[in-house]
Amino acid sequence: MNKHFITLLLSLLSLSAFCQQLSLEEQKATDAKLNYLINYIRYNYVDSTDLAKITEKGIVAMLKELDPHSVYISKDDVEKANEPLVGNFDGVGVSFQITDDTIRIVDVIRGGPSEKVGIMPSDKIIKVDEETATGDTIKNDWVYKHLRGKKGTKVAITVLRSGRKEPIVFNVIRDKIPIKSIDTYFMLDKQIGYIRLDRFAQSSVEELLTALNELKQQGMKNLIFDLRGNGGGYLEIAFRICDEFLSGDKLLVYTEGSKSPRQDLKASHKGSFEEGKLVVLIDEYSASASEIVSGAIQDWDRGVIAGRRSFGKGLVQRPMNLPDGSQIRLTTSRYYTPSGRCIQKSYANGVEDYYSDYIKRYKHGELLNSDSISFPDSLRYYTNNGRTVYGGGGIMPDIFVPIDTSRASDYLINLRSKGVFNSFAVKWTESNREKVLKNCPKFENFDTAYSKFNIMPDFEAYAKSEGVEPNNIKKEWVNQIVTDYLKELIKDTATNFSSYETYAQSILNSKEFSSKVDSLSHIEDLRTADMQKRSNHYISMTLKAILARNLYGIPYYYKVMSVDDEVLSKATQIITDKKEYNNILKPKLK
Repeated sequence: MNKHFITLLLSLLSLSAFCQQLSLEEQKATDAKLNYLINYIRYNYVDSTDLAKITEKGIVAMLKELDPHSVYISKDDVEKANEPLVGNFDGVGVSFQITDDTIRIVDVIRGGPSEKVGIMPSDKIIKVDEETATGDTIKNDWVYKHLRGKKGTKVAITVLRSGRKEPIVFNVIRDKIPIKSIDTYFMLDKQIGYIRLDRFAQSSVEELLTALNELKQQGMKNLIFDLRGNGGGYLEIAFRICDEFLSGDKLLVYTEGSKSPRQDLKASHKGSFEEGKLVVLIDEYSASASEIVSGAIQDWDRGVIAGRRSFGKGLVQRPMNLPDGSQIRLTTSRYYTPSGRCIQKSYANGVEDYYSDYIKRYKHGELLNSDSISFPDSLRYYTNNGRTVYGGGGIMPDIFVPIDTSRASDYLINLRSKGVFNSFAVKWTESNREKVLKNCPKFENFDTAYSKFNIMPDFEAYAKSEGVEPNNIKKEWVNQIVTDYLKELIKDTATNFSSYETYAQSILNSKEFSSKVDSLSHIEDLRTADMQKRSNHYISMTLKAILARNLYGIPYYYKVMSVDDEVLSKATQIITDKKEYNNILKPKLK
């Protein structure tokens, strides 16, 4: 062997050993610094201190310096944080709402502990064991603390029921309560099925297979898979759901980090929906696992992505337990779509800036117009069919559908902000449940008969009693246009007058100005009337959806709201039009 080569090799090995030693020394110095700091505070600080609390805050601050998704979870919050993903908790099996300082049962989980003993929707909880459960001190946390508990333990729940003078005491034995990750699924027409997934939990794959099987039995040939608002969940579940849609041994996603070697996750079995047209719906709140699925579907040209650009979370967190039972979720790698895209958006300007991205998108006009979105050429990638896609900040849909701001009247905003929809719905359901269910035992009966109930006058009267009344939209935009118009006139003609006052007066007295204001006001009146009409319709549909949820279950909320869903309407149009669907996925080569 060449002696120069041997000398070079020995030099490199020596350098490597030196760097490793230096790295170990730096690690020891950092560890020692933290230990010294804690001991200095413990033995020298002027006042008594809560070191456990200080340490927790220090951990939070350290993780915040890394990235927006590395987080600390205290011992008390670990179980609660994991519940939505694990898919169950121990409790009594009711959903509730607190109105007028009273806990009202909105729904009872079928087959759960409360249904078994006879607790019913609209029951009012007035006591749990021996503790009074009414008053302004009763909050959601109080209810969770008192109704949840270990499986097999007993809790006495005292309720008031409409039509009964005396309270009823139910002894409920707590049990495992499943949390469904699929909100709803149903047929939109004879061939198009619809599934809405809320999060990627442990049970999501099994729930998806059940939904697909039932929809197929009803004639489903094509599918709309709704991931709007889905903030993610388990990476493994996202990968397994991709596998149900993609065939062969296709690469579905891969992960890689500086301390985590690349790991490829590929399709491994015959999926339950590998054929048939597919549209996936996403929006600015679709993140992480939702982006893994939509990214894989898009990269392989398996289906059309519709909606608005997704959140942009491409970091993978691994849970790590600390000695006291607390936990950190530490980012250990990035995930990449099959084409190689990392869709993580920048967090260089800190956590607050990172999470205010929605406001920036809105102000920039991105939620209304896809032309306001630009991607650098350095982030360009290509799908299996050669279509251009981009990384570096979310999944950009194939078909953009803007948000609908035309129905956001002040009245609607105030109804929502003051909780009028839910509080009215609870009280109306409480008074009318028995009568409605007798005449409309199924949702389909309720759907047909709803207009006959004539609920809106009662709703508007109730809203008024809560301080919310219909109001016209302010004409600020007209004033702005008039101001701009004046500036334009001033630029051209102001020099012809001796003073600004005489010039301004001449404009105000001119027929041209009066005509301009009248024209703009007329446009605004039409705009206001149109928005109010659209808003009133949306208010009516929202109320109907909430009442359907209270009477028949959560899935029927989405079934009602789907009627006026513009993104869903566009997705249905795409699936129905074979030519348009194929042109999106297989564009003609130029």
